[in-house]
Amino acid sequence: MKRNVLRVAAVIEATTVTGPAKNLIQFCKTARQSHESDAGTPVIDPLIITYARGSKGTTTAFLDTLEAAGIRWQVIPERFRFDPSVFAELRRCVAGYSPDLVQTHSVKSHFLVRLAGLDRRYPWIGFHHGYTFTDQKMELYNRLDHWSLPHACRIVTVCKPFAEQMIGRGISPSKITILHNSVCLPGVVNPDEVTALRRKLGIENGEPVVLTVGRFSREKGHIDLIEAIAHLRQASERPFRLLLVGDGPERSNLVARIASLGLRETVVFAGHVPNVTPFYALASVMALPSHTEGSPNVVLEAMAHGVPIAATAVGGVPEILQHRENGLLAPARDSKAMADAIDRLLADRALAERLALSGRARVQQFTPEAYRRAMLRVYQAALDFWRTSRTSTANY
Repeated sequence: MKRNVLRVAAVIEATTVTGPAKNLIQFCKTARQSHESDAGTPVIDPLIITYARGSKGTTTAFLDTLEAAGIRWQVIPERFRFDPSVFAELRRCVAGYSPDLVQTHSVKSHFLVRLAGLDRRYPWIGFHHGYTFTDQKMELYNRLDHWSLPHACRIVTVCKPFAEQMIGRGISPSKITILHNSVCLPGVVNPDEVTALRRKLGIENGEPVVLTVGRFSREKGHIDLIEAIAHLRQASERPFRLLLVGDGPERSNLVARIASLGLRETVVFAGHVPNVTPFYALASVMALPSHTEGSPNVVLEAMAHGVPIAATAVGGVPEILQHRENGLLAPARDSKAMADAIDRLLADRALAERLALSGRARVQQFTPEAYRRAMLRVYQAALDFWRTSRTSTANY
């Protein structure tokens, strides 16, 4: 029996495989590989539309990942920031694909879809991943998002606090779906690969590793984590290393703070890496010191790899990680509390193993297949809303 096909145009701004980009790619792959036993549901046929300025259009890590995954994509060229030609090109791209639905994954994309009038031509689902305040451009987009996003048929956000913020701005709760990110359960990592990685990073075999993964930006709280490590160094002679995976605009500030605290021999920078799996395999503890989070992929990934976690109780983190059940939580910006949590996990391996085992059981609720089924329900709700609103307008 031929299955119904649902054509979805997903608009996202990404050059690297960010958290939202990673989740979108995983959804596209899972939707395409859905089981024949689910024959009553439609097959998702996605097209990912993104933007590129200058010569970056065909060389980004994001596009390379889409190509490797066999996911169709199209690039809208930008000559400069706020290039007005983008509106017409976006309309052309979407019309050429003739989708059943349009979805957007960044504040810039919400704004462009709304200003291009696509919200009046197609059912539109907006994904709200939270706001960042990295520069004036992002602050402007954040303000514009308050104008554009409420016009979506449905809004998907990643945690309850984000939903409450939108409700506080007047968006109807009936429009909002809370849907945490998903994670694939990992395979077995070759021990030789982990040994080679330790050697490359200059970390001795058996030396405990506190791992953190994420972009070096202020809201990620890396400075707080470095100060927590300084507390640990003063309070204990226990050997360990802090391993920072990622890169970003705060790197120079982190390097300076590490030097001022005398932690150069303790902290290791790994840079941005395309495959984080071996790093989880060598980690003794995963630390997340963020000031704000939605549904952090790194927490789900660490749980899936069986790594005990010390994290700040922000955003959607407490919806995934329960204190003393499958992780330890600390207040944001409290480096002493984060130090205590990390110290407990390093000192009490029985506790660490119990929390890690509980985390692996918990994370099985966040599978890509569960996410796919939830998204199909969101799609159907958006289509129903669209048909009802079109019928009401026509009758009026």
